[in-house]
Amino acid sequence: MDNEVQHWINRYMDAYLIVTRQVAARIKDSIAAETTNDQYQILRLINAQEQCTSTYLAESFCVGKSSITAIINRLVQAGIIERTRDENDRRQVYLSMSEHGKKVFEAAETQVHEVISPYLFHFEEKDIEMFVMMFEKLANLIQNDDGGKNP
Repeated sequence: MDNEVQHWINRYMDAYLIVTRQVAARIKDSIAAETTNDQYQILRLINAQEQCTSTYLAESFCVGKSSITAIINRLVQAGIIERTRDENDRRQVYLSMSEHGKKVFEAAETQVHEVISPYLFHFEEKDIEMFVMMFEKLANLIQNDDGGKNP
């Protein structure tokens, strides 16, 4: 492998590990005791979808449906999310936040904002926008799994 490419990969991986572990740990410490980081991410996905399914969540998390089902069951038992069957196809189950779940999610969102936003003040808005756009581009390349071959 080209040394320059390896250098960039190493720098990316080093920064990625520090940022993701540190941010995840700080978010975990700050969000409500009844919500884990994975549960918060699931609530974010449910909140963003009009009709969210466990299949969508499993695909988004790159895990099996059984893993998502276990998390969903805990959230249902906690009264944070609700399951609703499709009237036309009873096999189809949609997930939504309960009123309690919306409050839990809003509180977690506030805490996540308080954890991350102080770091953003160290950057100009154009730099933040460029970083997010580039990170989203990387996410799309990975999600489309073309190995970054199509620019």
